[in-house]
Amino acid sequence: MTLERTTPARALHGGPDEAGAARHDFSTNGNATGPCPAVLAALRAADATHYPDPAYTSLRRTLGAFHGVAAERVVVAASASEFIHRISAAWAQGGGLEVCLPLHSYGDYERAASSWGLQVLRTAEPRRRPALRWCCEPSSPLGQADLVPHVDADGACVLDMAYEPLRLEGRPSFDAAQRNRVWQVWTPNKAMGLTGVRAAYAIAPENDKAAALNQRIEQLSPSWPIGTHGVALLEAWAGDEAQAWLAQSLNTLRAWKAQQRTLCESLGWDCLPSDANFFCARTDVPYPKLAAELRAEGIKLRDCASFGLPGHVRLGVLPPQSQQALKEAWTRAAKAAEH
Repeated sequence: MTLERTTPARALHGGPDEAGAARHDFSTNGNATGPCPAVLAALRAADATHYPDPAYTSLRRTLGAFHGVAAERVVVAASASEFIHRISAAWAQGGGLEVCLPLHSYGDYERAASSWGLQVLRTAEPRRRPALRWCCEPSSPLGQADLVPHVDADGACVLDMAYEPLRLEGRPSFDAAQRNRVWQVWTPNKAMGLTGVRAAYAIAPENDKAAALNQRIEQLSPSWPIGTHGVALLEAWAGDEAQAWLAQSLNTLRAWKAQQRTLCESLGWDCLPSDANFFCARTDVPYPKLAAELRAEGIKLRDCASFGLPGHVRLGVLPPQSQQALKEAWTRAAKAAEH
């Protein structure tokens, strides 16, 4: 099945809005147990009076060693969204014509493709023409395996790893050998509970086919895509202290997630399965009807209509006190909507 969808003119995201950050913000998926103390310490110690090394030599070595790949395969990016736009531009400049997306996926994949005139297809079928294929696991918004198959087909395949460090259930579908044949995009600021620090990186495939695309991606990079604080976050993320903290935080998130699902089900919501630190639910009352009143009480959810899931919301896992605030505010707002 192939579907085409109209790209929104304005990027839709969760998180702060014109009213600032919501007190109980379920609309984003950062690690709610954070921020990571080791990364905070690194940020405070960072020397922002100097530019970072424009080649990011030490950082690439650190990240390469962390993943067990050559440093030359590491591509530093200002954010995952910046890399999504850059690889889409590089694909178009190399003569690419199509981008294949999962049925439900992060909006910047489509926005970036459309901005370069690429045909956007949501399909699980093999194509006759080479395509830039996007995969994400655990995916957003569903937190499940959302993979476009044919990793070895002509073209390029990108595996978005944004939520792999925040996996609470299940196992990855890609083994190490398969990951080596695709582009991997890593966004550690989510796992470290510091989404306001914009820094990410990609790992290029270990094959000759990727060389020309990688060269164009590097040529499209601005000077210093990340600053000193971004470097500090990425270096600390790869350290033992941050990884130990992350592993412990997942235990807390699992307990919170179980409580949050139970609470949502008590409201009459249909909660969908998810392997990550967030999940989608069909609500008993359409969220847009209650959004303004909930926002006034410090509650914000992520409406999933832009993901192709009308009638659903996505909820990042938050602590029990935020969950209780959601239940009380939703109950009041739903009752008021009945009158």
